Amino acid sequence: MAKQEKKLLLGAHMSISGGVFNAIGHGVNTGCTSIQIFTKNNNQWRAKPLADDEIEKFLTAQKEAGIAPVVAHTAYLINLGSPNEDVYQKSLTGLIDEIERADQLKIADLVLHPGSPLDQGEEYGMKKIINSLNHCIDKTPDAKTRISLECTAGQGAHLGFKFEQIAEMIDGVEDKNRVSVCVDTCHIFAAGYDIRTKDAYETTIATFKKIIGLRYLKVIHLNDSLKGLGSRVDRHTHIGQGEIGKDAFKFIMQDARLDGIPKLLETPKDGEEYEADKKNLAILRKFWNERE
Repeated sequence: MAKQEKKLLLGAHMSISGGVFNAIGHGVNTGCTSIQIFTKNNNQWRAKPLADDEIEKFLTAQKEAGIAPVVAHTAYLINLGSPNEDVYQKSLTGLIDEIERADQLKIADLVLHPGSPLDQGEEYGMKKIINSLNHCIDKTPDAKTRISLECTAGQGAHLGFKFEQIAEMIDGVEDKNRVSVCVDTCHIFAAGYDIRTKDAYETTIATFKKIIGLRYLKVIHLNDSLKGLGSRVDRHTHIGQGEIGKDAFKFIMQDARLDGIPKLLETPKDGEEYEADKKNLAILRKFWNERE
């Protein structure tokens, strides 16, 4: 069991209020072995650079706590597919800045919602997103951080809700070492990929493996869905309290193919000091401990 416990990479999104290093303490107190953070205010385009002492505090706290990996998530404002030139330019600058921040914190994967072309159509959006990814990677040649393309729910005109779209984005990126994939259970379910039964789960895993490849899967977001299969609506809820149900999360926690991938909650905080996260994590940890 000790050997299994060591490999369990489980956690949640943690607040960086008061400094990015504070997220590590929150993670420890919540019982996480891995966490996700924003590296800046996620509702603002600009942020002051990370100070050297802040970076040092973060890395020291992380090492002492043994929380790894830490995953970063980009600001929601970023839209690499935007037809609005002002938003688009800010998105490029913003993503480059976030790659650099994540790299300073030695974070391997930076999760990104690929983008939305609004009313310009899929072809326009895909081309713009791919060009943007290459541009941002070219502008950060010394960074090791990967852009982790998140599978989306397909709400509105957001791209990345089909595995084929994510595969096309990866195919268009010149430096494949700088890109990875994040699967969000709520998103893929809302996009039409069923994981509620063992057969459905295995079919979805096989589809992902065939179209994208498991080697690119570096982050998993564990969220139940308030809306139904194929709803194309992104609404997260607590594990076992939505349309997906507990079984799917048991399949994930007990799937040896996914052992080395951090599994992170983005479920509602409900105003309490990570109490909701603790309850969700306990359910997931129980599934892990019941492995054969």
